[in-house]
Amino acid sequence: MASLLQIALLLQPLLALASPLTERACSTKSNVIHTFYGYPDNDPPGPATAYNCGGRNNIAGGSGTYGDPLTFASAPGEFSTCEIIYVPYLKKYARFEDSCAQCTTDFNNGKYHIDLWTGSSTVNGGSNQISCENALTPNAQSIVRQPPNNLPVDCT
Repeated sequence: MASLLQIALLLQPLLALASPLTERACSTKSNVIHTFYGYPDNDPPGPATAYNCGGRNNIAGGSGTYGDPLTFASAPGEFSTCEIIYVPYLKKYARFEDSCAQCTTDFNNGKYHIDLWTGSSTVNGGSNQISCENALTPNAQSIVRQPPNNLPVDCT
């Protein structure tokens, strides 16, 4: 009868092979609906987010770098809470920090949808901001899940 030590030694190479399979690899998701939201059209209006990520204390924001990703909203369960993605269309990183009713409807119908934060976390931009958000909205784009932290970032 084999001892526990012998069994552990036999299983060690198999366990080493299995561990990379459990890590989430960088992947691209195509045809993701991209929209924008901010202070005036958040629900309720303001900068509050559903999830506290990165020490922001449930306040939307971000510059788009890996260390300071933009807030994005989506359907609960579509992304892991506080998951960072890369948005090639904008050359910015974004983090799942909020929920979005339309995103949930779309996800339940088999469509991925992200709603990216724009504008100030302290000032309501009103109808001018909403017009700007609508003008920024592209056709469906790709995103990168589990991205490396060194992709190009547009700091504007």
